[in-house]
Amino acid sequence: MQPWFIPMFYVSGAVLGGLALPRIEQAYLSGYTLAVSVASAQALLSAASSGMMALTGIVFAMAFVMVQFSAIAYSPRLVLWFARDRMLFHALGAFTATFIYALFTLAWVDRGGSAKVPLFSMLLVGIMIIVSMLLFSRLMQRLGDLQIGNVLHLLGDQGRAVIGEMFRRLDDASATRHPAKSAASTARLGRVTQTVKYFGKPRTVAKLAVDSLVALAREGQGTIVMACAVGDTLVEGSAFLHVHDSGTPLPEDALRRAVHLKRERTFEQDPKYPIRLLVDIAIKALSPAINDPTTAVQTIDQLEDLLRRLGASELDAGYAVDKNGALRLVFPMPTWRTISPSRSTRSDTSARARFK
Repeated sequence: MQPWFIPMFYVSGAVLGGLALPRIEQAYLSGYTLAVSVASAQALLSAASSGMMALTGIVFAMAFVMVQFSAIAYSPRLVLWFARDRMLFHALGAFTATFIYALFTLAWVDRGGSAKVPLFSMLLVGIMIIVSMLLFSRLMQRLGDLQIGNVLHLLGDQGRAVIGEMFRRLDDASATRHPAKSAASTARLGRVTQTVKYFGKPRTVAKLAVDSLVALAREGQGTIVMACAVGDTLVEGSAFLHVHDSGTPLPEDALRRAVHLKRERTFEQDPKYPIRLLVDIAIKALSPAINDPTTAVQTIDQLEDLLRRLGASELDAGYAVDKNGALRLVFPMPTWRTISPSRSTRSDTSARARFK
C-alpha cells in the first residue's frame, strides 16, 4: 500500500464519522449532552481544529528537514527511506482527521438553537486530540533516527536481515549442495524454449516471487533461468528470464507479475543494497567537503560485520526446486567469484553476479 493512502483513510473515517455520529446522537441519544456552555464548546472545538492544522504544518516542515538532511549528510538514496516513514503519514492522517472531525462537531453544537452540546462527539474529539499528541511525541523521538550512529545501525540491521533470509550458513547441515545445482552449473538445462523481454520505462528489480515462478515452471515442466538479479535495472527490450525445456509456453503476464519492479532499489532480497549505501556514506564522510573520519570508521565496522556474515554463508544459493526435487528456478545471487564472458553459457548466464 502506498504511504499516501494512510492519511486518506484517516480523512475518510473522519468525514464518515462526522456525517454519521452527530446525526445518530440527535436521533437516538438526544438525552445525553455535555454540561458545558455552548460558547465554551465552540471555543474548544475551534482551538482544536486550528491547533491541528498548525501541527500538520510542523510535520510537513519536519519531513522536508529529514529529506534535506539525509540527502546532504548521508546519501540521496536514503531520502525515500526517511520520507516514506509510515509514522510520519500516520501523524499527518491523525492531525487532519482531528481537524476535520472537530469542524463537523462544531457545526452540531447548538444545532437549530437547541443550546445542546453533543456528548459523544465532544468526547471523541478529546480522544483524538490525546492520540494526536502521543503521535506527535513519538514523531519527535523518531528524529533521533537521523543521528549517524542510528542510521548506520539501521542499515546494518537491514543488511543482516536480508543476509539471514537469502543465504544459509555454511555450518548448517541443511546447506549441503543439492544435486540439481550441479546440473545447472554444467549447463544441462536443455534448450531455451521461451524468452520474456521487458518493455517500458527503466525499472529496478525489487523482488522475485520465487514460489510463483517455481509453480509456473512446474506447470510447464521446465526450468526458469532469470537473466537479471534483484537490484538490476531493466531497460527497453532487455531479456529478464529464459524458460528451458518447457513443454508448453508459460503465460508471460504471470511471469511478469512474478518479477516485482520499482523505481528504486529496495532492501528486499537485495544483500548488495545495504552494502552500497554504507559505502556511499563512508565515501561522503571521507570527502574534503565533510571530512568526518569517525563516521567512516563506524561505517567500516558495519561493513566488516556484513562481510563476515557473508563469508560464513553459502552464497551459491540461487536455486529453487519443487516438491519433487526437480530444479525449477535459477536466479542470480552475488558471490565472491565472477565469470568472464567467454566462460558464460547461454543456460547459465545468470548464475553469478558481482557485489556492486
